[in-house]
Amino acid sequence: MKDKQLGSADHPGSVPYLLRLPAVLRTTGLGRSTLYRLISERAFPPPVKLAKRAVAWRQEEVQQWAGARARAAHRQGPDV
Repeated sequence: MKDKQLGSADHPGSVPYLLRLPAVLRTTGLGRSTLYRLISERAFPPPVKLAKRAVAWRQEEVQQWAGARARAAHRQGPDV
């Protein structure tokens, strides 16, 4: 039987997976300054504060944002 990765969607009340900045940048393809600009415009999920100088993003929220962007781009069609 294959191992299944468990997340908050599988078990309500469980701790969500958190992504640090490099993983968010790889996942989204955004640059650091663009990411923080989108956060300030409330167009990207805000990070969760882990410690005084450490933040992370909920994986589920980042994936939802990326999926919504992909769907929007698909609806608009290719750039001509």
